[in-house]
Amino acid sequence: MNPIFFTQGQSKLYPGVPEHIRTALAEDVLSMSHRGEAFQSMYRRTTEGLKTLLAIPADYHIFFLSSGTEAMERIVQNCVNRSSFHYVNGSFSEKFHTTATALKKNALKSVAETREGLMAPVPEEAELIVYTQNETSTGIMVPVELIHEARKRYPEKLIAVDIVSSAPYVHLDYASVDLAFFSVQKGFGLPAGLSVLIVSPRALQRAKTLKEGGTSVSWYHSFDELEKYALKNQTPETPNVLGLYLLGKVAEDMQKVGIAKIREMTDARADALYGYFEKKRPQFTSSILDESLRSRTTAAFEVAGGSAPLIRMLKGEGIVVGSGYGKQKESHIRISNFPAHTDADFKALFQALDAFA
Repeated sequence: MNPIFFTQGQSKLYPGVPEHIRTALAEDVLSMSHRGEAFQSMYRRTTEGLKTLLAIPADYHIFFLSSGTEAMERIVQNCVNRSSFHYVNGSFSEKFHTTATALKKNALKSVAETREGLMAPVPEEAELIVYTQNETSTGIMVPVELIHEARKRYPEKLIAVDIVSSAPYVHLDYASVDLAFFSVQKGFGLPAGLSVLIVSPRALQRAKTLKEGGTSVSWYHSFDELEKYALKNQTPETPNVLGLYLLGKVAEDMQKVGIAKIREMTDARADALYGYFEKKRPQFTSSILDESLRSRTTAAFEVAGGSAPLIRMLKGEGIVVGSGYGKQKESHIRISNFPAHTDADFKALFQALDAFA
């Protein structure tokens, strides 16, 4: 029996992915020329499928990159002249801030581990506001209404949102943000090696203005280069063709289920997960005290006495959960709740947890 992966990525494959891979092999998708008509048609289906599934505005572009980490760098390079502002609530939001600093920007930040921190005023000099909507390392989420409110409070600034471990679940109004990105190996249940960057017309214009003004906006994967090829349903270089194909297929599969149903099922499983630990395992405490900030897709719990024995026991039962991240590596477990997971998966998890002394 195959293990059930509740890890944060790679995670459990979305149902149907093995069959889609077999179809791709049978149809020679892996030999497809990225300059040919078949690729262009596949590219178009994938982008249109994502726009339909996530309700992305028609005039927004979708660019395909290698990883979420690359997306951080491309956003800073293409959209920031001098200063960015980051709400930092864990290791990955800190990485975004560090990326901007490494690129010689005046990267400002607010420690945002509480609702008050997430509402800290944005400095006037900041050109870009950065949210990590779902912080994979700690299990804290930024309520989307705070992001939407930021658009009203700071209409002249660009807003970028990391949704790496909350897409497609997160109910974000993409018209209220300028940039959003995710990797496919988490909520979309696909093999790693592909990320998606969603870019507004305003962010594209910002990149062009900076370039025309003499600011270096990167040679590799500059927004104008990505846009030039995207308009032809192509990528600048040979892409992860299989990843693009599979993403399009999974987007189609998710549309058949319906994004509202996916969100409903995710919420129900999240409620069951947090409820289990509160009622049956009170010695395991959620890493996030404010319930309104607890992630629905990547829950983190502190294990009294250390997490290693629990992780080892669960693995022996065919259940693979994540360890803590960074400073919490030895004390936390992290449990993902992605669309690929089922009620049966969580039933098996709870049964295994019941046996832990």
